[in-house]
Amino acid sequence: MNELAAILLAGGRGSRMGGVQKPLLEVGGRTLLAAAVTAAHEAGCDPIIAVGAPVVTTEGPIAPVIWVREDPPFGGPAAAILAALPLISASRTLVLACDLPRVGAVVPLLRTAPAEADGACLVDESGRRQPLAGLYRTDALRAAGAAMPEHGRGASVRALLEGLQVTEVPASDDIAADIDTWDDLNEARRRNP
Repeated sequence: MNELAAILLAGGRGSRMGGVQKPLLEVGGRTLLAAAVTAAHEAGCDPIIAVGAPVVTTEGPIAPVIWVREDPPFGGPAAAILAALPLISASRTLVLACDLPRVGAVVPLLRTAPAEADGACLVDESGRRQPLAGLYRTDALRAAGAAMPEHGRGASVRALLEGLQVTEVPASDDIAADIDTWDDLNEARRRNP
């Protein structure tokens, strides 16, 4: 059994950006999806599960990716995580949003967290948690998910993690940043040409 698996959240609506598929946005010469797959692959994740409608990138296969979809589609990030969990037998699960321009720096930081807690997530300089940049015990995610109504539909990841002991891993705003707006994308491209 592999120790580490990955869930890549790639199925949001991109509503704050006019419905764009954020995983296909390019920063630093590659798509955000390719960056997330590469980070998971380099961390030794097996399987790598992407949740959302399958998308095709021009980079070609970086590592094998299994695509799944929450039911109904766009059920939210908690539902997306719960849709992927049945395919995971690894003891720990890396959860990454596909809108993290510095995802390659995120994973090594998460792996420095002590393993005693239920998991770890990044926290930016203002103290805001980034639960979609996290490394969690798979059994803790399963137990939390089992307690959620409607398989987590419409629930936030914060609600999913509410009863878990999650260690905060401090990160610079540059590393913890995600892309939610066009301004965020422009800033990420400026910092990562």
